[in-house]
Amino acid sequence: MAASSLLLVGCGKMGGAMLDGWLRAGIAGRIVVVEPGGLPPGIADPAVRAVADATSVPADLAPDVVIFAVKPQVMDAVVPSYAGLVRPDTVFLSIAAGRPIAYFETHLGAGAAVVRSMPNTPAAIGRGITVACANARVTPARADLCERLLRAVGDVAWIDDEALMDAVTAVSGSGPAYVFLLVEALARAGEDAGLPADLAQRLARATVSGSGELLRQSTAPASQLREAVTSPGGTTRAALDVLMADDGLGMLLTRAVAAAARRSRELAQ
Repeated sequence: MAASSLLLVGCGKMGGAMLDGWLRAGIAGRIVVVEPGGLPPGIADPAVRAVADATSVPADLAPDVVIFAVKPQVMDAVVPSYAGLVRPDTVFLSIAAGRPIAYFETHLGAGAAVVRSMPNTPAAIGRGITVACANARVTPARADLCERLLRAVGDVAWIDDEALMDAVTAVSGSGPAYVFLLVEALARAGEDAGLPADLAQRLARATVSGSGELLRQSTAPASQLREAVTSPGGTTRAALDVLMADDGLGMLLTRAVAAAARRSRELAQ
């Protein structure tokens, strides 16, 4: 089922990445973007029109999907403006962190069909992953349409228990930042071991990105790939004895994910 019309509210980094994915996939015949700053550079398509605010949305637009891609902090000022678009054939898709389905039902009305989703930044290169959860008013056809929109920028998984979204946000939504921090930390460690800064940075970036691609292409679990690099009594084993200690990387990530999930719950209140 193809979307005949989309209304994208907000076109920052994530909204822009999704818009680019939809255009590349040829999903929509008509897209209206609400963004005061206009369209991102490089977006020039006759199917797309940018307007400054909700009052400028064309009166004849009856969108199949309204996508909220604005920051959570401005949701209160933005979402109520679109309550007039609630109808049986329209679904509201949110990609904002920390705003539960009940929030949109409150501001749009009890009749709104809502899908809450959590994408991550690799969507910018079509390699993201998004987890989505729908309320009872979302029909299978509308859920399929939302999946097609989300799949244009990566993989998609659905959950029935919305409470899991806080953990999803902490693992995959925030997760790219953890990986980038790993590159920073690995490069600094290389410098401390005597490498020139530019070489340490080059090695860290290539090692992390290459390992990620190896993981993507392999059917083996990460643990098996790790073991394949690790010789008994070797250099990798010496490093892993530190990283896998009781107070090592595993415990740090457990604490980090717990902190992010806790903050996600706080944002929902």
